[in-house]
Amino acid sequence: MKTFLHVGCGRLTKADTKGFNNDNWNEIRFDIDKKVNPDIEGTLLDMSAVASGSVDAVFSSQNIEHVYPHEVPIVVKEFLRVLNDDGFAVIECPDLQSICDAILQDKLYDPLYVSDAGPIAPIDVIYGLRGALQIGNEYMAHKCGFTYSSLLGFFIGAGFKKWIGGRRPERYNLYLMVFKGEKTDEELNKLASEFFP
Repeated sequence: MKTFLHVGCGRLTKADTKGFNNDNWNEIRFDIDKKVNPDIEGTLLDMSAVASGSVDAVFSSQNIEHVYPHEVPIVVKEFLRVLNDDGFAVIECPDLQSICDAILQDKLYDPLYVSDAGPIAPIDVIYGLRGALQIGNEYMAHKCGFTYSSLLGFFIGAGFKKWIGGRRPERYNLYLMVFKGEKTDEELNKLASEFFP
C-alpha cells in the first residue's frame, strides 16, 4: 500500500480526494488546526514531523495560498523533501486569472459558485473565506495567490522534474501534478486523468 500526505486536510479525508480514495492508498492527515483531528499537527512551513522521503504522494488542495509569497518556496521544498524518489504532488488552488476576470466585471462580492461552506465570491478567494474569518478562524486567511505559470515556476525552481496541469476557469481553479523523477508524456496523461477532478 502506498502512502499520501494530505496537507491542510481540514475536515476532509481520503474519501474526498480523487485518485487517492481507494484501497491502494494509506492517508496521513496533516493540518495546522488541532480541531480537525489531524494525524500530524504542523504547518506547511515546518513539516519536520514527516520524515524525508517517507511518502509516495502529497495532496494539497486550497491551502498553498495561505502562506506569504516569500514563504511559498519553503512550502514547495518541504513537499519535495518528504516525497520518495518516485513521488509526486497534486496541487489545487484558486486561479487568480479567472478571479480577476470576474472582478473586472465588477463582481467582487457576487457569488461565483456555492461550496459546502456557502456562496463563494471573488473577495473570498482573494482574502479568505469571510464566514470563517468572521468567527475567528484566521488560518483561513489568504496571503498570496497564483496564475498557472507562477505556480508552476515555484515547483520547477524547487527541482521537480516533470509536471502536468493547467487552468480550469469554469471552476476558478488551478490544477498541477508534479513529479520528483522523470515520467513519459503517456504516464503524465494517465496519472492526470486518475488524480485530477
